[in-house]
Order: sequence, then structure tokens, then C-alpha cells
Amino acid sequence: MTFGILKEESPNERRVALTPAGVQTLVAAGHTVYIQHEAGLQTLFPDEEYQKVGGVICYSAQEIINRGQVVLKISPPNDLELPLMSENQVLLSFLHLAVSNRKNIETLLTRKITSIAYELIEDVRGDLSVLQVMSEIAGQLCIQLAGNYLQAREGGRGILLGNIPGVAPASVVVLGAGTVGRTAARVALGLGAEVTVLDRDLSRLRDLHNSFPVKVNTATATDYNVEHAVQYADVVIGAVLLKGERTPHLVTEAMVKKMKVGSVIIDVSIDQGGCVETGRPTSIEEPVFTRHGVVHYCVPNMTAVVPRTASVSLTNALLPYVLELARHGVQKAFRLNPGLAVGVCTFNGSCTNEAVAKVFDLKPVRLPLLLNPHLETLRN
Repeated sequence: MTFGILKEESPNERRVALTPAGVQTLVAAGHTVYIQHEAGLQTLFPDEEYQKVGGVICYSAQEIINRGQVVLKISPPNDLELPLMSENQVLLSFLHLAVSNRKNIETLLTRKITSIAYELIEDVRGDLSVLQVMSEIAGQLCIQLAGNYLQAREGGRGILLGNIPGVAPASVVVLGAGTVGRTAARVALGLGAEVTVLDRDLSRLRDLHNSFPVKVNTATATDYNVEHAVQYADVVIGAVLLKGERTPHLVTEAMVKKMKVGSVIIDVSIDQGGCVETGRPTSIEEPVFTRHGVVHYCVPNMTAVVPRTASVSLTNALLPYVLELARHGVQKAFRLNPGLAVGVCTFNGSCTNEAVAKVFDLKPVRLPLLLNPHLETLRN
């Protein structure tokens, strides 16, 4: 099988879909991997490292797409890349189709592209295995970023995100007890901050409460509790995730208006629409804005600020699924691995993801029926 790795065109996206180690594994298994010129440059993986392990360097996105049966990238495909793809090609990337525009989903459908979203792929436990590694990085990063933007020179309250004798610790409120939220809470507690985690799932909160050696405050994420918590917070971490769906606004603009001047919001959920009403996507080049006296950090691809760590982690998580596609072929891999199949958003001109179909008023078709059309006949 042939694989193509595209270079990210956005200056704010510095990650690469596969590292030389991942390419070497595919080449050793008998497959051909094409890498766009300088695709790994921002992660300090020059073309020469890919060539040493058997990768083939190409000099345009069109050449990569023409040669690759499976095309891998990081950010959702742009308006120039998608039209270059053809029927039966496979695209793997972060898609975030629920917050995308209609043109993207229509192109995927009309060109009969098989699209697989990294953020939806699951392991045998039902965990979002590829997204999880990015979430672990984001959870650590958001506390580092919060500490930075709390500094007076950055427009913050001028306080330390930690604990000094005789000085009250900073108050960190985390919305969501998933991977991002748990990691952020752990790091903040390690610095000595006062941490409160809110979630609608009591079992998650119970597990969080019992697993941390340092006390963490927990509360259910009702409107009342959220409003009360963010009002007194120095830092609010938005870590809410609904699989494949747009994130609801847990923090309203009215709540933001009541927050302390110079407090900081880090909305990690912004790639799925954001859980803070006053948030809007920002970029690595211009990561923050201030509204109602509150500093907002809303970078959708925040792990791109540590592109080497992120790319190595992504390769570790993604490679087993890529190898399954290579070993078994696309359709058989979907049949053998339900977790990989869950990540499929479009296949053979049909939308296979219910949440995405609902957003664009499309009729979803279950992937098993597309793989085995006779099942519908037997059912009827």
C-alpha cells in the first residue's frame, strides 16, 4: 500500500502526521511512504531523516495525493487539498466536521473519499485513543500557559500559579473530568493551586476524588455550580468534550462578566466550538484576547506549540491503526477493528457519523451496511 504525508500549509500548524520512526515501520512492512518536502521541518525531522529510513520525498501536495492510497495530515484538509483527492482514497486527519463548513462534507461525499477522524478513533475500552495523547499534552500545557498569562505583563492578575507560605494559592477551576481535565488538575495541584473540577458524570468525579493523593474539590456541572466556581476563579480550564459533537457553552457571557479582572480562561474545547460563550478561535501567532477584563486563550491546535512531542505521541497512537489498514486493506480493517471503524465519517459517498449528519441535515448510513450491503436485505 502507498501512503502520503502532507506538509501542513498553515504557519500555525507545526506538527507532522508521522515521524521517521513511523515511516520506517511502514517501509519495513513492505509499504511505500511519500513525504512532502519539509513536512517534518518544524518538528526538527528534516527530509534526510525520512530518506534514511526509506521514505520518498515529493515536492508538492498534488504529487503526494496522486501517489498515496492513504493520505495523512494533521489539520482538516483545506480547499486546495480536498479537490485533489479521488474516489476510494483514504484521508486521515483531525477533521472536526461538526464545526466545519458544509463545503467540506459535500466534497468528501461527492468525491467518495473515505475520511477517518483522529479525534473519533477508539481503542478496545472505548477511549479516544489517538485524541487522548493530544489531550494529555494539552492538559499539561494549559497550566503552563495559565501561569504565563496570569503575569501582569500579559494582562493577568499578577499572581503566581502556585502556593507560597502566607499567600493564598491561586484558584483553578476545571470544567470536565476527562483526560485534559484530569491532567490539568494533576499539574495544578502539583504546583500548590486550589483546584476544583466540575463534571456531569458523578463516577468520573468519584474516581478523580479517590485517585489523587492531594485533595481536589469536585462538584457537578450544574449552571449554579459553574457560575459560582468561575466567579471566584483565577483560572478556568475548559475541557469539555462530546464525541464528534459541538461543545455546549457551559460558561455564559454573563458569567464571564462576573469573573475577576485579570483572570485567565484556557478553552481547550475550542476545536469543537468551545465551552465559553465569549471564546473565539485564536492562533499560535496571536493566542489571546481580553474581553470583560478576562484573558482568553483559545488556540484550537494548542499542542502544536510543542510539535516534536506532539508528533512523536501522535505517531505512537496512530501507527497501529495505519498498520492495520496496510495489512488488511481498508474494508477488512474496518470489519476487524470496530474502534477504527468508529472514526470513519464518510465512506463511498455516504455520511457514516450520526452527529455530523445531524449538523448538516444528512441521512446517516451505518458503516456495516456499506461494507456488507446484504445485511440490509437479510434484515428486511
